[in-house]
Amino acid sequence: MGRINVLDKHTAELIAAGEVVERPASVIKELVENSIDAGSRTITVEIMRGGVSYIRVTDDGCGIMREDIKKAFIRHATSKVADENDLNSIATLGFRGEALASVGAVAKVELMTLSDNESTGSRYVIHGGEEIELDSAGCPRGTTIIVRDIFYNVPARMKFLKKDISEGNAVTAVMDKMALSHPEISFTYIKDGKQALKTTGDGKLLSAVYAVYGRDFAKELIPVDYTLNGITVSGYVTRPYNARANRNMQNFFINNRYVRCRTAMVALEEACKGAVMVGKFPACVLHISLSFEGVDVNVHPAKTEIRFINERPVFEAVYHGVKSAIFRNHKEKEAALGVKSEEKTVCSAAGQKTPFTFESAKLFEMKNEYERRRKGEEGNADGLPEPIISVPQSSPFRPQRLSDSQAEREQISAYFDMLNKSADEPVAKTPEEGSELSGSAAAEPDGAENRPPAAFGEASPDEERQPEPQEDEPPEESAAEENASITEITRPSLKYIGEAFNTYIIAQRGDDELHFIDKHAAHERIIYERLREEKGRAYSQTLLEPESVLLSADEYDAALNNTEAFSRLGFEIEDFGGSTILVRAYPQYLKIEDIKPTVEEMAGYLLENKKQIESEKMDWAYHNAACRAAIKGGNLNTREELEEILRIIETDERVRYCPHGRPVSTVIKKREFEKMFGRV
Repeated sequence: MGRINVLDKHTAELIAAGEVVERPASVIKELVENSIDAGSRTITVEIMRGGVSYIRVTDDGCGIMREDIKKAFIRHATSKVADENDLNSIATLGFRGEALASVGAVAKVELMTLSDNESTGSRYVIHGGEEIELDSAGCPRGTTIIVRDIFYNVPARMKFLKKDISEGNAVTAVMDKMALSHPEISFTYIKDGKQALKTTGDGKLLSAVYAVYGRDFAKELIPVDYTLNGITVSGYVTRPYNARANRNMQNFFINNRYVRCRTAMVALEEACKGAVMVGKFPACVLHISLSFEGVDVNVHPAKTEIRFINERPVFEAVYHGVKSAIFRNHKEKEAALGVKSEEKTVCSAAGQKTPFTFESAKLFEMKNEYERRRKGEEGNADGLPEPIISVPQSSPFRPQRLSDSQAEREQISAYFDMLNKSADEPVAKTPEEGSELSGSAAAEPDGAENRPPAAFGEASPDEERQPEPQEDEPPEESAAEENASITEITRPSLKYIGEAFNTYIIAQRGDDELHFIDKHAAHERIIYERLREEKGRAYSQTLLEPESVLLSADEYDAALNNTEAFSRLGFEIEDFGGSTILVRAYPQYLKIEDIKPTVEEMAGYLLENKKQIESEKMDWAYHNAACRAAIKGGNLNTREELEEILRIIETDERVRYCPHGRPVSTVIKKREFEKMFGRV
């Protein structure tokens, strides 16, 4: 951090100044932002009584030089802005130079700091804007600021503070946003003597999300990583069936700064439209990175509102990034049959026991085998490590049978690929086919269950019968091409089994998944997408007398610049002058009295940079027509009709949710049935 300078009057007046201390949460926000700008790797925040009586912020940043300490508490004194040109590309969280001055004026503040260039620390005390003490002190590198009795000298503000628990919750919300904005920093948050938050600081956003929102929220997230027109959108969004009842967990960060961004919010919800149920909202943690010159953060005193030079590229980057992530990472909702199996334990090589799960068993198996091969130890007679699951050997829970799906085999293979890269000597990988549980135990030939498995890393007898690859085969695809085609190459297709209650199609995928598909919801989505593709072009009708629509100046300009968008939706419009447009043709499924409000709504959507500009009435018409035309639950349908629905579901990634957001299919894993019948 550079030297602290007092800004000249002209530059100070260009800053959107304002009172930054409203409550304890705003004090902590300003102090933590200063710690982040100082290059800290660990930041600790402690509060008592919601921050009203005690606040402590400790960091390991660059510290403040002793000769700059007094200047730091002068208004408009900052090390982050030198002149007015620096305001055009602000790269730091703080830049106004008001935080310490505002805090020092309404509280009792004690500062201890040691900069990189000094051997002795400094201690500075200021109460209500009056300097009390400045002296040498022993302290570690970095800065510690203690704030006591906020608003002790301003009783008019003190009475507007809420209860301690409410103020503490506001501080917690600030710390959550700080942890999500900078996953590379380890945050510790202590509330009334108890640790409320601890992040690892490993630089992984998912780790920060896990620490803030917990395991259940983190495990159902979809990764987003998309770049368009120099704007990068990265982070996570919830799966459509995990949408929430409000927008409180929509987190947007512009260049690592938490902001309330309506452009990103609208883009997110537009991307999830048709996949999220009506009245539900997707949650997200999205980081948007763009040039500092393209965004103005000098808008609001709290720095939570921003302006873009051009909103359209930001909207499109978020929209396309989220939409592609949702369809690329679609996963059917799993249904559990509610049968609890007896709890089993898995023992690691060190003798530690954890509750048994398929994932933990595979993980311990892989780790144990890897360590044995690294040390040159031999396994048992079968070539496998000693049993690691505390169940009898005759049980179907053999370690080698845990990978009973293609996805699990790929996970195991990827795990060993990672280990092999760091090993001194190559380690054999788990064979992709392995020894699987295919079908029920009763269907296995006699002695199949007790047959010794193939040695780890060796081919099974069935694999040995496979012909050797030819030397003149074409080279393998690149990793990117392989990932792009993994779904269509390795994912088994849906096989029609039957129908339940004349409503749900039953289909099997591979050897371990049973899918139940709502035929009405699936068919409704198919028809809805076809109607949207037609866009009313085949149903356009010319008016005998054109309809005039008066718009605002901005809407008028947006409509005339997008006449082709209206044409694709069945409207023929032209300029009539004076912020008025004429409608000469309209989609036949609309009522004449709905033309004017529909055009006004579409012009408003264009002004908001929305990708889908169909009005609510037009979208309702699509929904209504699709719902009426789709086959109904309880109807009798032929096998060929139901198989055609399965075929479209396989080939059209849009058929995952009905137009109202209900999921089209639910999957039940084979192991759920095995639990129900006591096989596991």
